[in-house]
Amino acid sequence: KELRCLVCQNQSIDDSDAELARDLRVLVRERLVAGDDNEEVIDYIVARYGDYVLLNPPLKPETYILWASPAVLVVLALLAVFAFYRRKQREGSPASASLSKDEQERLDELLGTSNDDGKT
Repeated sequence: KELRCLVCQNQSIDDSDAELARDLRVLVRERLVAGDDNEEVIDYIVARYGDYVLLNPPLKPETYILWASPAVLVVLALLAVFAFYRRKQREGSPASASLSKDEQERLDELLGTSNDDGKT
């Protein structure tokens, strides 16, 4: 249950139906029948496939990226959202800009309205 299915990635080889997971289960059984204990079997599999095969990889320089990547992605996403809203706020919305007197007169003329007496 401590070994990750390399195909399914977030399932243990015990829970996975993938062919590679089945092959790893067979390999684990063979090692256990040969007399290896759990730690020796895990060490054997890790030596073959690397720390990535562990569902809970150890924290060491080679696995820092595995442990840090979720936090880095969240921080980058928050920075992107912050930058988007800040830029949006700085630009302002075009609807909130007021028209000059000439622009308002031209708009009234195009719409066929008048500001003088409120008649159309």
